[in-house]
Amino acid sequence: MTAQLHIDTHLKTSELERCAELCRIALPRAEVAITPQREVQLTVAVTELYAALAWLKDAEGLKFSQLMDVCGVDYLAFNPAQPQRFAVAYHLLSPTQNLRVRVKCFVAEGESVPSVVALWPAANWFERETYDMYGIVFAGHPDLRRILTDYDFIGHPLRKDFPLNGHVEVYYDAAQGRVAYKPVDLPQELRNFDSVSSWKGLTGNTHLAETDNVFVREEFK
Repeated sequence: MTAQLHIDTHLKTSELERCAELCRIALPRAEVAITPQREVQLTVAVTELYAALAWLKDAEGLKFSQLMDVCGVDYLAFNPAQPQRFAVAYHLLSPTQNLRVRVKCFVAEGESVPSVVALWPAANWFERETYDMYGIVFAGHPDLRRILTDYDFIGHPLRKDFPLNGHVEVYYDAAQGRVAYKPVDLPQELRNFDSVSSWKGLTGNTHLAETDNVFVREEFK
């Protein structure tokens, strides 16, 4: 079955073109396009990101006053011609004009992106999530720390080079009386699922779920 592209047919092409033209005039160095989903998309440099977003928020006739989402993208090994590995995408909504716009900027690993919490307080958690999942740093964020993973979590789960099984797993250490970490130890037999259930669907190896639950410290020295 082929997935059908969702198109907002209620949006007027003339309004999209008007929005795109205003963006081209005010932001001449930005790449402006209208996507097949009938959204205006801007691609800007990191150095011009904050100014572009601030203009979109307050521009007369646009007023993209609502920040719907901030997310990251990892382009590892996707486009060799693109030197920056990551992109950050901002999805904005104009309730008064019934328009949406997507603003993208590409960022190299280790390069920071300016925080927009001062423009939209909702960006606080969005930026923390992007930092947690991709390791993209937002300069000027008031409280940039992990939000979905544990504070001692190693790595960033949505990076394409992150191991599928992770780096560590948690277990309850009776001697310490707390939850602790150990390197991932997943026997090959536990990977033979028959799609019935993650636990009950094991092909004759259900007992391993309990026997392998014992942590032997010497195994991980």
